[in-house]
Amino acid sequence: MGLPQTQPHPWLLILVLSWLRAIRSLETAVLHSYLCGRHYSPLSPMATELIPYTPQITAWDLEGKVTTTTFSLEQPRCVFDRHARATDTVWLVVAFSNASKDFQNPKTLAEIPTFAQLLTDGHYMTLALSPVQLPCLDSVGGGGRAFLLRVGNDAGCLADLQQLPYCNAPLPSPGPYSVKFLLMDAEGSPRAETRWSDPITLHQGRAPGSIDTWPARRSGVMIVITTILSSLAGLLLLAFLAASTVRFFSLWLPEEAQSPEQLRIGSFKGKCYMTHHIPPSEATTLPVGFEPGLDPLPSLSP
Repeated sequence: MGLPQTQPHPWLLILVLSWLRAIRSLETAVLHSYLCGRHYSPLSPMATELIPYTPQITAWDLEGKVTTTTFSLEQPRCVFDRHARATDTVWLVVAFSNASKDFQNPKTLAEIPTFAQLLTDGHYMTLALSPVQLPCLDSVGGGGRAFLLRVGNDAGCLADLQQLPYCNAPLPSPGPYSVKFLLMDAEGSPRAETRWSDPITLHQGRAPGSIDTWPARRSGVMIVITTILSSLAGLLLLAFLAASTVRFFSLWLPEEAQSPEQLRIGSFKGKCYMTHHIPPSEATTLPVGFEPGLDPLPSLSP
C-alpha cells in the first residue's frame, strides 16, 4: 500500500508561473535593449535610446572657438532624425566632467536643471531646440556659413535667472566641461541621448605680472619690425623739429633794410623802357629825376 499523493495548491502554481513569466519578460527586454543600443533600467517605465554620436568642438578654423567663458559645438544635424517627432525638444546638457557620471536624465519638465544649479549640482540644461531647427543638411550652409551652437553666449540673461532659468549664460570657470544632447518629448520624458563629449577646457587669462616682456623672448622678425618702426619714428621727429626751427627763425629775424634810392625809385627795375604812345623819332630822353607834371630842371649850360 503506497503513500498518499498530495496535490500542489493552485495558488502556488500560479505564483511560480507568474515569477517565470516575469523573468522571461525581463530577459527579453534586456536583450532587446542591448541589441538596439538602449539603456534599460527595471525601475524606469521606458528606455532611453543611446545614439552613437559624440558632441565635439567645431572642426572649422574659426577665431574664438574656445574662449574664457564660451565654446562652440557642432550642431547635431542628422542625429535625431529617425527618433524625433515635431513636438519633441533637443536639449544640451552641460556638466563638469567630474560630475557628468552623476547626472540623471529628468523624467518631467519640472526636473530639468537650471543654470543656477551648475555650481551646486555640477550640471544644467540649456539651448532647447526643436528638431525642425536641426534639419539633415550639410554642416555648412549657403555662402560658407557654419552652423554652430555657442555655449555661454548669452550674458544678458544673468540679470534675471528667475525669468530665464534655462539661459545660456557665460560659464563661470575654465572647467573642464562635458556635454551631451538629450531628446525629450512634450511631457519631459527622455527618448534618446548622445554620448558625453570629451572634456572641454576653456582658456584662462594670465596675470599681468606673469607676462614675460624681455626682448630676448621675442622672435627675430618682431625685433626687426620694432627696430624699423622706431627708426622711422625718430626720423619723423627730427624732420618735424627742423621744420619748426626754420619757421621760428623766419618769423623772428629782422627783414633787410632798403636803400634811399630803392625807396625813391620804387620797386620797378629794368634796363630798358619803351614808350608806345610816342613815335621813336620824336621820343626824347628825359633827364634823371624828371617826373611828368613838374617843372623841368634848370639847365646849367649857357
